[in-house]
Amino acid sequence: MPELPEVETTLRGISAHLINSEVSHVEIRTEKLRWPFQEDMNFVLRGQVIRDITRRGKYLLVRCAGGTLIMHLGMSGSLRLVPPGVEPGPHDHFDLATNTGPVLRLTDPRKFGSLVWTEKAPEEHTLLKDLGPEPLEERFSADYLHQAIQRRKRAIKLVIMDSRVVPGVGNIYANESLFEAGIRPETKACDLTLEQCTQLVDAIKAVLARAIEAGGTTLKDFVGAGGRPGYFQQELKVYGRGGEPCVTCNTVLEETRLDNRTTVFCPTCQS
Repeated sequence: MPELPEVETTLRGISAHLINSEVSHVEIRTEKLRWPFQEDMNFVLRGQVIRDITRRGKYLLVRCAGGTLIMHLGMSGSLRLVPPGVEPGPHDHFDLATNTGPVLRLTDPRKFGSLVWTEKAPEEHTLLKDLGPEPLEERFSADYLHQAIQRRKRAIKLVIMDSRVVPGVGNIYANESLFEAGIRPETKACDLTLEQCTQLVDAIKAVLARAIEAGGTTLKDFVGAGGRPGYFQQELKVYGRGGEPCVTCNTVLEETRLDNRTTVFCPTCQS
């Protein structure tokens, strides 16, 4: 699933080409993705001027003069800018065309993505209103995390993947951040000390920042807005490396599953 770095990479790739442009038309080639499309989507979007594009967790917010298009890439979705007239492929389900030329095309083989239009403040929408603080902002701090996990007995890996605690940290970056912080993924969240929370918050911020710089992680489906893959997979220290030697201590990395998600850790470096 595209996580925060992949969504941020997409945001940076499309913004300059779309901001201040006018939506000329929308083409929808399927009845539904995660949810059915709004019946009048083409009508409400046509003529809208795109004022800004921002990100909240794993959601992209295309902010127009009359409302906001909230987009989620789902399990395998990607957004690309293509020239007008490029024939769509079998999984190209949504086009947003503009008066300045480029077409924003959503490709989603599994149809788990979503596009929702709202005329209200997007921060109040049910999809966004309960999200925790952005992990790269100051509000996501050791003090905040330590307070948020006081009563949580779930594994810390699952807690930092909970968007109500911190949005955008999916499976890949949870594995990598916990390794960098030296914390076992199955540790009960409520057992973490303030010092460990400091290490974990610092690790999450550092890992996400490096991943964004590398253009995200391409393991199977993700490509950026220009069709280019992300390269952070070349820096992965634990994810996808179960049974291989730890890059730090050479101990064999252990692989298990937490909440049915692949979890890899070093039994020596993480305690």
